[in-house]
Amino acid sequence: MNKTEAKQRVLKLRELINDYRYHYHVLDESTMSEAVADSLKHELAELEKAFPDLITPDSPTQRVAGKPLDKFTKVTHAQRMISLADVFSEAEIRDWVRADEKLMLEQGITTDGRIKEYFTDIKMDGLACALHYQDGLLERAVTRGDGLVGEDVTMNVRTIENVPLRIDEPGHVEVRGEIVILKKDFDELNARQRKIGEKPFANPRNLAAGSIRQLDPRVAARRRLKFMAYDLVEPDLPTHAAAYAKLRELGFRTSGEDQVFQNISDVLKEIERLADYRQTLPFNTDGMVIKVNDRAVYAKLGIVGKTPRGAVAFKFPAEESTTCVRDIVISIGRTGAATPVAILDPVVVAGSTVRHASLHNADEIKRLDVRVGDTVIIYKAGDIIPQIKEVLVSLRPENTKPFDYQEALKTQYPELEFERPEGEVVYRVKGENSDFILKRALEYYASKSALGIDGLGEKNVELLVDSGLVKSIADLYRLEAPQVARLGRFAKLSAKKLVSSITASKTPPLAKFITALGIRHVGAQTASTLAQAFGSIEKLQIATEEELQKLPDVGQIVTESILAWFADEDNLKLLDELKTLGVQPVYKDLSNLPLVGKSYIISGTLEGMGREAAEDKLRALGATVTSGVTKNTTALIVGEKPGKSKTEKAAALGIPIIGETEFQALIAT
Repeated sequence: MNKTEAKQRVLKLRELINDYRYHYHVLDESTMSEAVADSLKHELAELEKAFPDLITPDSPTQRVAGKPLDKFTKVTHAQRMISLADVFSEAEIRDWVRADEKLMLEQGITTDGRIKEYFTDIKMDGLACALHYQDGLLERAVTRGDGLVGEDVTMNVRTIENVPLRIDEPGHVEVRGEIVILKKDFDELNARQRKIGEKPFANPRNLAAGSIRQLDPRVAARRRLKFMAYDLVEPDLPTHAAAYAKLRELGFRTSGEDQVFQNISDVLKEIERLADYRQTLPFNTDGMVIKVNDRAVYAKLGIVGKTPRGAVAFKFPAEESTTCVRDIVISIGRTGAATPVAILDPVVVAGSTVRHASLHNADEIKRLDVRVGDTVIIYKAGDIIPQIKEVLVSLRPENTKPFDYQEALKTQYPELEFERPEGEVVYRVKGENSDFILKRALEYYASKSALGIDGLGEKNVELLVDSGLVKSIADLYRLEAPQVARLGRFAKLSAKKLVSSITASKTPPLAKFITALGIRHVGAQTASTLAQAFGSIEKLQIATEEELQKLPDVGQIVTESILAWFADEDNLKLLDELKTLGVQPVYKDLSNLPLVGKSYIISGTLEGMGREAAEDKLRALGATVTSGVTKNTTALIVGEKPGKSKTEKAAALGIPIIGETEFQALIAT
């Protein structure tokens, strides 16, 4: 076949394959068997291989995943990707209508101040994304991010079969939608996970979001993702209904549940219908979007805060379930506030596993009269935050006692004093403000025993916090050298070195990162134990009480501290921010190292290296480093002026005592 014949054949193959793709992935219809479609795709790939200059960016063969990326590029949205205000009742919906119509009348947006039409659509539960086309060709795909800046995920989105690589529309076109995984595909993926002995995925929304944020596009290609369009930003059209019609004309799949109503009463009836009907939909949904259909009126109503006045998202009642309160622990946040957290028997609510719930404050515990051992009803407010709705008192064990908040504070934090300021419901650490706590947390995070960030000692930490540049640990990774250089203690070179040192800390050993988080009672050795046991922060985050207490050096107090830390919403937000900013702890399997199973203690001053460096070296070789001599101690390592009690106890137990020369030989193995 010559090139002219190949070109004609390629064009016909592409047309036929794209027609099959549209019917199969957008309309859920099949125009041919998958085997036939695969045969046609194979023929096209072979022709393009023989004639490489015939390959175009919109060819069906170009959906294949490319090479893994090093990182995602940040992209500023031309028009902000706003989120909608949530409403939970008929009264709140009618309040929204009244507020909009009052504003329309006052500002003369319409002559009679009335909303003529309402546009509704099911609210899909996935990852929001914007697709940009230029003269018909898919140019870029960007996640919502914070609404102003997202991430370029074009390579991953190109693997989604129902995303057109080319559309029949000139100029710039921006299509926004939700990336989802259909229920049946999610179930099949989990069945496959179980078959190969892997842990099943938690829920479709998290899986879809996680798949798109993989640096390797091959992961997204395997996940059967779907793009469900919900807005056409450009070109502008007179109504939301017209925009949806145009989206379908261009070849995009929508939910198929969009409708137009002339009055709010009919909208409310549709909500009632969808409350039951939504369970039969092929994708997960947590509500319904209601918009003023006229896009000109919608735009004139404007934005308040981060949400448009012309639309709201009605959230369906949260799913509920019952579970047992295993414990109540108290978490100290970065502001010094003491927040009680209920540790629960794991239970699935609204598609995800719930292991703990915030109890907010002492008054809330008293109001609910929640006790350890109680059976409680759990729900998710807005399908997001786990809450305790009520205690099933009839199921309460006979030996339970009311929770004594002040006694719990004394027991869990014996070295701290707490006070409840007048007019507040929250207990706080006495005599320490939020800046003081933040500074100490930053110092510890940067210390040698943690991430070892050069240039981030006490004075510089104080300067960064007092200047307002750093308001959380995550802000360290947002610093830029010119900002730092403007502060009193820094010159251009020292500012650049500090930022470089912070950047270098983005891939710390997992054990060091766990240490740096400052979880109470979790020192370097416990952090090393946790790192080896769980292998990632994500797995440690969902660890159960039983899993933690099986580990050496992790008793009840340490377990409660770990559970409380990972139940604190501020801490979880910090972890999400650090991950978004590129902080990726690295796990190293130590199970095959030469000192695995051996336990050492260092006493006295070593001439060759500092105590922390020596302990780190031992742990890097798989050893455990403890603070007290026991019968399980392998050897006591002594330097200059060792502790008398330790050497005497080691001698009494017959534990070998070795000097620095033997220690150096040991770590050289």
